[in-house]
Amino acid sequence: MESITVLGAGVVGLSTALQLIERGFSVTIVAECLPEDEKSIKYTSHWAGAHHVSMASDRRQLEMDLATFETMWRMSGEPETEHLFMRLPQLELYAEPEKAGVESILNSYPSYEPISEKELPSFAKSGCKFETITIDTPNYLLHLMKTFKSKGGNVVRACVQHISQVVDGGFGLPKPDAVVVCAGIGARTLGGVEDKLVYPIRGQTILVKAPWIKFGRTCGSDDGTWTYIIPRRSGNVIVGGIKIPNDWYPHPLKEVTDDILKRGLELCPELVPESMRTETLPTVADIKPLIIEEGCGLRPARTGGIRLESVPMESREQKTIPVVFNYGHGGYGFQSSWGSAAIASDLVVASLKGVFTVAAA
Repeated sequence: MESITVLGAGVVGLSTALQLIERGFSVTIVAECLPEDEKSIKYTSHWAGAHHVSMASDRRQLEMDLATFETMWRMSGEPETEHLFMRLPQLELYAEPEKAGVESILNSYPSYEPISEKELPSFAKSGCKFETITIDTPNYLLHLMKTFKSKGGNVVRACVQHISQVVDGGFGLPKPDAVVVCAGIGARTLGGVEDKLVYPIRGQTILVKAPWIKFGRTCGSDDGTWTYIIPRRSGNVIVGGIKIPNDWYPHPLKEVTDDILKRGLELCPELVPESMRTETLPTVADIKPLIIEEGCGLRPARTGGIRLESVPMESREQKTIPVVFNYGHGGYGFQSSWGSAAIASDLVVASLKGVFTVAAA
């Protein structure tokens, strides 16, 4: 049985490792941060919302997103995994008018329907509604790790400084027949990779307790800011957010929290309990007692999109080891995870036969 080492244990690394183990490989994950750890700026997947709403700008991305949605929609209806998801109606609102003759990429979602002008709120110029899912991301990550281990996967915690340390079987790792790099933002500084096309997009969100919210809403603005309401099956709701490229600041900022709450309340006054809304106009102060935590994360974006590529690398024993790259997902790691994992797994299979390639966009 051929041995594959996956570098990284975020949602992309875990999904890729599971794909490979299901194809009959012996798989080891090596990572510094794991799903069972406390939340930190080093591990972005913990901070994701997350809902499945594709913003794909090319066919490859759209196909990855739709493949992932199909898998997650199925999981959301299975008894052993339905608690990790919430099926719900989603409302998408935009600051710009709908472009005539341009078909929305969202029309592949169940019950998709454009919103008529008379249905739009005053701050939106177009929109649509459909059914989708939200994901309880911390518990989903734990589920992926548990499933991986139950299928015979191995996990080694290590801080990898250079890709050669994995290729050469350091840290007590088995000497791999191939390596898959799912290092996220770490691909920028990982020795032997050092991809300077990778950069952070800082996000900040607020987690509130509001189990009466059973719908998702997102609204874009003229300045490019997105406001979103993402409820989870647990009764907690993510209110966000921001997208600031090349901002590495690791802590939530009060002024950003205040702005997010203001925008969130405008988009979703229902965040305030109904009993309070019937007595007076809802305010940000009404939401603050519901706050569980504030958080921020560094979305691992990459100029040019996700890197899905295989290359040969020589080990210290002068053996050719295929290295597959699967990183650069930005804010779309969860919604494209299974699709990109399938492509990366295909690249592994091909590269073990001596065929190295870049997955076409």
